[in-house]
Amino acid sequence: MLIGIVSGIVIVAALSYATGLTKLIRSSFGSSTEYKSSESATAPEFAVGDWINSAPLKLNELRGRVVLIEFWTFGCYNCRNTLPFVKSWHDRYQAKGLTVIGVHSPEFDEERKVENLRREVTSLGILYAVVTDNDYQTWSAYHVEAWPTTFLLDKQGRIRWMHVGEGGYDEAERLIQRLLAEVN
Repeated sequence: MLIGIVSGIVIVAALSYATGLTKLIRSSFGSSTEYKSSESATAPEFAVGDWINSAPLKLNELRGRVVLIEFWTFGCYNCRNTLPFVKSWHDRYQAKGLTVIGVHSPEFDEERKVENLRREVTSLGILYAVVTDNDYQTWSAYHVEAWPTTFLLDKQGRIRWMHVGEGGYDEAERLIQRLLAEVN
C-alpha cells in the first residue's frame, strides 16, 4: 500500500515537473499558433490600468485596425530581446493600420510601481501604448502563461495568432502584412 502511495506521489511530481518544463521550453524557444478567421475568438477587452504613451484604448474602438498585443515585463530578459522587433513593427506599420499595445504584467514588486514602468518605457524608447496589468486581469483573460506572449488581432478584433517566448519574428511580420491587406 505504501509503495502505491509513494509511486502515485512520484508520478504526480514527475507530471508536474514535465508540465513546468514544457512551459519553460516554450517560453525560451518560442511556440506559435495561428487561427483561421472562422475559428478565431474575439479578443477580451483590457482590464482597467494606467496607460502610458496613450489615452486608454478599447479594442472595440480599434476595429478596422490590426492590433498587436504583447504581454511583457521590463525585468524579463526574453521580453527585452523581443523589444527591437515590436518597436520596429510599430514604426513601420503604424501608419498602415497597425496598433501595438504592451500589456505590462509585472513579475517582481519593483515592476508594479507605475513610476518605475514610466522610467523604463522612456529608457527603452517605447513609443507605443503600454497599459499596466498589476492584478493580472488581462493576463488571465487571455490565458497567458509566460513572458513574453504576443497576440495578433485582425481588423474585426479576433485573435489570429499567438506566440509564446522569443522568435517567430518573420512569421509575425508576414502575418501583420497579410492582416493589414485583408479587407474588412
